[in-house]
Amino acid sequence: MKLKLYTADGASSSEKEYAIPSYEGDKGVQALKQVILAYQANRRQGTVSTKTVTTVHGTGKKPFRQKGTGRARQGSMVRPQHYHGAIAHGPQPRDWSQKVNRKMKRLALARALFERAKDGEVAVIEKWEVTERKTKLFNAILQNIAPAGRVLVLDDSWSHQNILAARNLARVEVTEAGDVNALDLCDYDRVVVSEKGIEKLLSRLNGGNA
Repeated sequence: MKLKLYTADGASSSEKEYAIPSYEGDKGVQALKQVILAYQANRRQGTVSTKTVTTVHGTGKKPFRQKGTGRARQGSMVRPQHYHGAIAHGPQPRDWSQKVNRKMKRLALARALFERAKDGEVAVIEKWEVTERKTKLFNAILQNIAPAGRVLVLDDSWSHQNILAARNLARVEVTEAGDVNALDLCDYDRVVVSEKGIEKLLSRLNGGNA
C-alpha cells in the first residue's frame, strides 16, 4: 500500500510502497471490535462500591411495633426504602479485565492499520528530529503533516530531546511503535510514524510480538 512519505522537516512529500497487510470483506473486523472492548474494559478500575444492609451505618432495631400504629410494618431503618438506608442491588467491586490472545491482538492491530492507511490517515516521516528541545520546532514539523486534529506520533524509540519538544502539545500523543495497540491507532484523527517506526510496526505484524 502506498503512503505519503514526508521529509524530516515535513516540507515536502512523495509516495512510497509499504507492505501493509490488506484485507477484503470483514476479516479481522470482529477481532478489532473485541480487542478494543477488551482494552477499554482493562482500563476500568472496578472499585465502585455501594453499602448494603450489612455495611450501612445505623441500628438494626425495629423502629416501632408491628401492629396497631396504622403505618406499614418496618423491620429496620437501614433497609433500602429508608432515607440514609442501604442501596438495593447497587454496584460492588469487581474485576472487569478480559484476556485476549496474541494472534487476535495481531490481527486487530493489522486490521486497524489497514483501515487507517486505506482512509489516508497514516503518514510516514523520514525521521523525528528537532535541533533543540522546543515545542515550536516540533509543532512546525507537525503542522506541515497534520495541521488539525488529535495526532498519534510513532517512532521505534524516542530521544529525550524529542519527548521534551512534543510533550506540551495537547493534541499529540507520543508512543513507541513497539508499544502501540489497535485502540491507539483507532483513537486519533491522524497517525504519523517514522520510517524506522513503521518498519518496527510491520515486523510485529509479520510474526513479532503483538
